[in-house]
Amino acid sequence: QVQLVESGGGLVQAGGSLRLSCAASGRTFSRYTMGWFRQAPGKEREFVATITKTSGSTYYADSVKGRFTVSRDNAKNTVYLQMNSLKPEDTAVYYCAASPLDFGSKSTDYIYWGQGTQVTVSS
Repeated sequence: QVQLVESGGGLVQAGGSLRLSCAASGRTFSRYTMGWFRQAPGKEREFVATITKTSGSTYYADSVKGRFTVSRDNAKNTVYLQMNSLKPEDTAVYYCAASPLDFGSKSTDYIYWGQGTQVTVSS
């Protein structure tokens, strides 16, 4: 069982930055590929970024590539999402999730989810 708690969301102006954190419970954090997803009002949840459990390779949705950076600190059981050059269309609830797979970009690849943190980008 893994419990995930996101933090770092808030209100920011377009062009600004935020850093989301996701703290995981348990001693098996390094065994999971970690992902970030987001869900805007009236829209389906969508993939944002992932960092693999083995090599720490990263993969991003085209909409955030070059602006967002995902990283992990296995010693602190934490995964981060650095978000730069934010746009109003980035407004959403952001969720972190854990997957036992080597890679995952679909929500169905993930078995543990956090409660989400709201990110609002004003124009």
